[in-house]
Amino acid sequence: MSTKSSSQFPKPRIDVRALLGLYDPPDTTDWGPIRAAQLHAGRQLALFLLAANLVGAALIVMLFDGIAPRPLLIGWGIGTGIVGIAVAIRRLATRHRDATTATLHDVRDTVIEGVGLACVWSVPPIALGSHASAGTAMALWILLSVMMTASAVSMAALPMATLSFLGILGTAITAMLIRFGSPLLAAATALFVVLLMIGCLQRARSLVVIRAGEIGLAERDETVSLLLREFEEEDGDWLWETDSARRIVRASPRFARSFNLDPVKINDMPLVQVLAGAHWEKSEFTPGLRVLADKLKQREAFRDLLLPVQIGAEQRWFALTASPRHDDRGAFIGFRGVGSDVTAQRESADQINRMARFDTLTGLPNRLFLNEQLAHAMADAEKWGTRCAFMMIDLDRFKAVNDSLGHPVGDRLLGRVSARLQQLITDNEIIGRLGGDEFAVVVRDASDSERLDQLAKAIIDTLSRPYDLDEHTLFIGASIGIAIGPRDGRTAENLIRSADLALYRSKDGGGGAFNTYEPQLHVKAEERRVLEMALRQALEKGELHLEYQPVVAAGTGGLTGFEALLRWTHPELGVVSPAKFVPLAEDARLIVPMGEWVLRSACAEAAQWPHPIRVAVNVSPEQLHNPAFVSVVASALANSGLPAERLELEVTEGVFMREGTGAVQVLERILDLGVRLSLDDFGTGYSSLGYLARTRFSTIKVDRSFVQGASKGQPEPIAIIRAVVALAQSLGMATTAEGVETEQEHAMIQELGCTKVQGYYFGRPLPVAEARALAGRKWGESSAAA
Repeated sequence: MSTKSSSQFPKPRIDVRALLGLYDPPDTTDWGPIRAAQLHAGRQLALFLLAANLVGAALIVMLFDGIAPRPLLIGWGIGTGIVGIAVAIRRLATRHRDATTATLHDVRDTVIEGVGLACVWSVPPIALGSHASAGTAMALWILLSVMMTASAVSMAALPMATLSFLGILGTAITAMLIRFGSPLLAAATALFVVLLMIGCLQRARSLVVIRAGEIGLAERDETVSLLLREFEEEDGDWLWETDSARRIVRASPRFARSFNLDPVKINDMPLVQVLAGAHWEKSEFTPGLRVLADKLKQREAFRDLLLPVQIGAEQRWFALTASPRHDDRGAFIGFRGVGSDVTAQRESADQINRMARFDTLTGLPNRLFLNEQLAHAMADAEKWGTRCAFMMIDLDRFKAVNDSLGHPVGDRLLGRVSARLQQLITDNEIIGRLGGDEFAVVVRDASDSERLDQLAKAIIDTLSRPYDLDEHTLFIGASIGIAIGPRDGRTAENLIRSADLALYRSKDGGGGAFNTYEPQLHVKAEERRVLEMALRQALEKGELHLEYQPVVAAGTGGLTGFEALLRWTHPELGVVSPAKFVPLAEDARLIVPMGEWVLRSACAEAAQWPHPIRVAVNVSPEQLHNPAFVSVVASALANSGLPAERLELEVTEGVFMREGTGAVQVLERILDLGVRLSLDDFGTGYSSLGYLARTRFSTIKVDRSFVQGASKGQPEPIAIIRAVVALAQSLGMATTAEGVETEQEHAMIQELGCTKVQGYYFGRPLPVAEARALAGRKWGESSAAA
C-alpha cells in the first residue's frame, strides 16, 4: 500500500470532559456511536458486577457476624443486593435500544448507578468499622479494595459512574483508616484509588479511540463503495477511470452508453474530449469543462461537478465525482470516479427556481426576482457610471373591488392589470408583482429622465382605463413612486425604500399620480416613525384625553348630547392633530385598544350627565370586524352604569365594504343592547342604500363639506342635503349637520330640514369639566352652548 493510501484517519482528540460525558464537543467526531459503545461495554459486564456485589456483600456479612448488630448487617446486605440488582437491570434493559447510537443523556444517567453503589458500599467502613478490631478492619479494607478493583474493571467504559463510585468509597475507606490510627495505610489507599481512577480513564480513552477508528474505517469503506459501485438499472451511476495523461481507461459499459460511444473505442480518449463532444474540435468549452480540466491538471479531487453535455440533439446534465489515484510508491496514476445523469433533477431544480422567482397568479417576476435584477442593474450603473431606476406601483381603489366583489374577481382584475403592464415595457425594463396589489418596474438604464416620466404617465393612464369583468365595469387607478440609483440609494434595499417613500407621497396626495424620491421624504418618514413610537406609549403614559363637542336640536338649540373627540398632548411634541395621529393609529393597529379606552372613558363621563343627554363615540371599522367588540360595549355600559339608549356609536360607510367580516352582525348585536347607531360622513364614500335598509340607524350625519358648499349657494350640495333629509325621514331617522359655524348656516340647515346641528356656532370641543357644567345647565336659559 502506498504512503498516501495507507494514511489513517486522524486520531480523534479526546477531550476529558467529553470522555466523562459532560458534553459533546463541536468537532467532526460523531459521538453518538461512541456513547453507544460505552453503554454496550457496560452491558457486557453487568452480570459480573452483580456477582461481585453479591459475593462481596456476603463476605462482609460473614466477617461482621457476631461483631456488629445482626439486624444492621442483614438490612445492609439486603440493601446492597437490591441496589446491585437494580444496577444490573438498568444495564441489561438497554438491550432494546438502537445499538448504533446513544445520547449524552444516556451516558450521564449511569452516574446514578455509580453513586448508588458507592453509597451502600460506604456503609461498612463508616457504620460497621466502629465495631471492628484492627484485624477485622484490615480484612474489611482488603475486601473493599477488591470490590473497588472489580467495579473499576466492570464500569471502566463509563468513567463518570466509575469515578463517582471510586471517589465516594475511597473517601469512606480512607476516613476509616485514619480513625483507626493508620495514616500510612490511609495514604496508600488514597494512592490506590487515584491509580484505579487513572486506569479507568485510560481504558475508557482506549475504548473511545478504538470505536472512533472503526467509525472512520466504516466511512472510508462506504466512500470507496460509492465510487466503485455500478447499478444494474438503466439510469444508474457509472464508473470511470483515467490514466496519468487524463485518458479514459477500462471504461464501463454504462459510461460508454451514456455518451452513445462504443465501450472499446472510448478507451484512450481524453476525458475532456468525450465530455465536450462536437465542441472539442472548435475548442468551445463550457465553464464547467474548464473547471474540470483545471482539476485534472492540478490533480485535485472534486465532488458533484455539474457539466452540460450535448448527446446528439439533446442536452444532458452530468455530475462527476472523483479522486486522484497513486501507486505503492506514491506516484500519480490517474483519477477514479463516478458519474450520474442528473438531467431530470436539473429540470426539476429549474422548475422550482422558476416557481420561486415568478408570481403564480400573473406569471410576472416576483419580489425575489425583481430584487435580484435591481441589484444587477445597480451594479451595472455603478460600474459604467450610469443610472438605473425602481418604480413602485400601487393600485388605487383595488381594495374596495376586492372586498365588495370578492377575491376571485380581484384575482382576475390583477391578471388584466399585469397584461396591460406587459404591453408598456421594452427590453430596458423588467416588470413584476411585489404582492397584493403592488407591482414594480426595474429600469436598467434610466439616463433618460423624460422617458421615465413618460413611462410612469403611461402606466397610470393605461391602468386607469375601465375594466369589464363578470358584467361589472370596474374603475381603478395607480399611484407610482420612483427612485433613481445610485443617487437615491446605493443598495437595492435602500432604493426600494426610497421608492416606497415616494409612493407614499403619491398615495397621500389622493392617488393617480407619480412622485420621484426627494431627500426630505426620509425626514417625513423619520418624523412618522418617531410619532408612531410616541403614540404606542401615549395610552400607558396618560397622554390621551377626551373633549366633548355639543350636539343641539336644530329647531330649539337645546342640548341633546355630545360627541366624544380624542385628543393627544405629548410632553415634547405638544398637541398632535387627530388628522395626523388617528390614521397613524389605524396603520399601526393601535386603533382597537385606543378605541376601547375612548368608549369606556366616554361612558363613564356620560353616566354623570343628566338624563337624557347622550354621548356619541366614533368606532373604527377594525373594532367592528372583531366579534368581541359587542362584549366591550356591554362591559363599558355595565361598568359605567350608563343606560344603553344614551350611547350612540358613529360608524362610516367603509365598515360595509369588507364582506365576510361579520361587521353587520356585530352592529345588529350592539343594537340589540339598546345602543343607538349613527352613520357618519354619508355621501362622501360609496353611498350604497342597501346597508341603510339592512341596518337600524337612528341618525345620518351630513358631512361638513356639504354644509359649507350649501352655504355658498352651490346647487349640488343643497340637492344632496335635501335628498339625505328626505331619505332619513322616509326611514324614520334623524339627521345631524356637521360643521355649522355661522347663524346663516344654522338657518339654512333648519330650512333644509336637518333635525340636529353640530359645529363651532354652538360650541367648540370642550374639556371634561366644561362639558359636565354645560350638561348640567337648565336649557331653558340658553339655546346655544357658550
